[in-house]
Amino acid sequence: MQAKKSLGQNFLVNKNKIKEIVESLELKEGDIIIEIGPGHGELTEEIIEKFKYLNIKKCKVIAIEKDEELAKDLKNKFAENKNVEILEGDALKILPDLNSKFQIPNSKFKLVGNIPYYITGFLFRVLESLDNKPGFSVFMVQKEVAERICAKPPKMNILSASAQFWATPEIIAYAPKKDFDPVPEVDSAVIKMTTNKQQPAAEEKNRYYGFVKIIFKQPRKTILNNLRQITGDQQLIKSKLESLKINAADRPQNLSLEQLSRLSGVFSDIL
Repeated sequence: MQAKKSLGQNFLVNKNKIKEIVESLELKEGDIIIEIGPGHGELTEEIIEKFKYLNIKKCKVIAIEKDEELAKDLKNKFAENKNVEILEGDALKILPDLNSKFQIPNSKFKLVGNIPYYITGFLFRVLESLDNKPGFSVFMVQKEVAERICAKPPKMNILSASAQFWATPEIIAYAPKKDFDPVPEVDSAVIKMTTNKQQPAAEEKNRYYGFVKIIFKQPRKTILNNLRQITGDQQLIKSKLESLKINAADRPQNLSLEQLSRLSGVFSDIL
């Protein structure tokens, strides 16, 4: 079946890389694996085979496929396997309701997928908003995006600041263009996001994300100039920054996750 450019389809064909992704899932008894964009089902098959090899009987794979033709083929392919369920639709719309529908405990819920480049940002925003997050997620994404998610000072950015607030990311493998069919224009990377056990309360979360949008709105400008979007009182801004020993002339990329979190609290009264 020919890949559809409109859906960002680049199928992973490197079998060793597929096995590496499955190994990173650390499959255990009772696991529920939610796969985004299973395509032809190569990764799905490898997950099922690994479950069998480990003699794990209590398990489930829920694969969400947006492509109507692929979803139909997958349903036929796994029709005899009671541990596999194929859902046709948009994962970005299905994920928020999936937890309640299947009553999935987050300790047993893992996400995996070869993610179309164009939905990566949207997907992470969906994950950020989930009350019941997966124990961890393993995604194949664009190499540059994976590196941005894992960035630390002095290369912090809005993506790393947002993602690292709820999870600890690490790049576990790289995948060159030749590992895919059709061949994409850029290289990819496998990123593992381990969800932080302690998640912030809704009020703190909303305050933090609101602050991050402001501080990184113009990343080339200084922290002081970005914060002037909140208030024109420069002296107040400088005073609050000094209380945290942060240089007003620095740029947002130099701020650590801890500093960003503390700053969002310090400026909460005027956000």
